[in-house]
Amino acid sequence: MSTSATLQATRLKKHAARKRINAIALTLSLGAMAFGLVWLIWILIETVRLGMDGLAIATFTQMTPPPMDAGGLANAIMGSFIMVGLATLIGTPVGVMAGIYLAEYGQKGWLGSVTRFINDILLSAPSIVVGLFIYSVVVARMKSFSGFAGVLALALIVVPVVIRTTENMLVLVPAALREAAYALGTPKWRVIGTITLRSARAGVITGILLAVARISGETAPLLFTALSNQFWTTDLSQPMASLPVTIFKFAMSPYENWQKLAWAGVFLITVGVLALNVIARTMFRQR
Repeated sequence: MSTSATLQATRLKKHAARKRINAIALTLSLGAMAFGLVWLIWILIETVRLGMDGLAIATFTQMTPPPMDAGGLANAIMGSFIMVGLATLIGTPVGVMAGIYLAEYGQKGWLGSVTRFINDILLSAPSIVVGLFIYSVVVARMKSFSGFAGVLALALIVVPVVIRTTENMLVLVPAALREAAYALGTPKWRVIGTITLRSARAGVITGILLAVARISGETAPLLFTALSNQFWTTDLSQPMASLPVTIFKFAMSPYENWQKLAWAGVFLITVGVLALNVIARTMFRQR
């Protein structure tokens, strides 16, 4: 056999081996995707099936009921809306500003390295640790559970998520855009506000939405801070009801009416987060 024929045979064998490896990798990837999708679809189907069964007009108009009695989730829905909204308003500006500093000013300084290290700790810390921290700092000193403490706990969860996504998205903006603006005499603060941040706003918005989705279902921090309230209240100095805590309490109970309301609450949180993502992305695309 000639040398050229030997080389051709070797190339064919290597090509066949690469095709087999590619087929195996593709099969495993598709299998992993299918495995995840099956569970996700199953969860969504069960959430819709059981959640719709517990929905009624009373769910949105009546307070959480005692066992074996009719009622709704109006106070829990309002409490979650208030605490999640305020936590997002508090945590988002802090997270965005810190992310801008890390991406634009703190690439090499010691302060940026320390901030990243602390942010990574907060990002990976269990939410119950955040709840215990706010409990010891706020609740124990005020000697009362409160919606304000719940807002602070949720805001502490929002901040590291927004910081990480904001920094990552700003780092991805090409340096050529910044250099072109500097060449025209544009000050750095204007470059950040009108060029880099605008170029990365899709990723920043995604990070904010991820933070909102996370705190919408957090239970542990609210158990140690806002606790719960069976009655309607918008006073942040008092214990305040929330959907996650109500779901936890009702789902663990032996009462059928509470279990139905728990599934209704799960359905409302799922639909709310999905609707928020769809609306935000639609508005961003129109712009």
